[in-house]
Formats: sequence, C-alpha cells, structure tokens
Amino acid sequence: MTLTAANGGVLLAILIMALTTYLTRAGGVFVMARVPIGPRVERFINAMAGSVLVAVITPMAVHGDGGARMALVATAAVMLALRKPLPAITAGILTAALWRLVAS
Repeated sequence: MTLTAANGGVLLAILIMALTTYLTRAGGVFVMARVPIGPRVERFINAMAGSVLVAVITPMAVHGDGGARMALVATAAVMLALRKPLPAITAGILTAALWRLVAS
C-alpha cells in the first residue's frame, strides 16, 4: 500500500499513526491493569525500558551525524555524573542544537 501526498494521503498517514499510538497505549494500560505488579514484573518493565532506549539510540550512534553522536556522548556523560534523566536529556538536546548551529 502506498500513500501519495496528494488527495489527503499525508492526513491519512497521520491519522493511522495517531490511531496506532492510541491503541498501543490504551492496550498497554488495559493489559497492565490486569497484571499484578510484583518484583519480577517490575524487573521486566525496567529492563524493557532500557532495551527500548538502546534500540532507539543505536541507529543514531551508527548512522547519525556528528550532532547526534555528540548529543549521545553528552547525554551519557551527564547521566553517569548526575544519575538524573532530565539534565541528561537537556544536555543532549542542547549539544545537538549547538553542534548544528556551529556546523551550518
């Protein structure tokens, strides 16, 4: 199936993505409401969060530009130093923005 930009194809793609996102999130809430959260389930959830993060970051580290790689380094450094995600995310975003500002 292909969607063209003409005749509302872009809008249809956005609507399909929004519906998929909503159903995924609602389905997760529906399923997890019926699962007792014990130590084993909590370990699984924590491990999944890390593996999803690695799955998102790895392609950027391998195929990304210098800004993406420097943002990854800055994020990792701040996270290791402070052990707080918000400053680490902020450092990564600012590093990528500054890299692209200077490089352009």
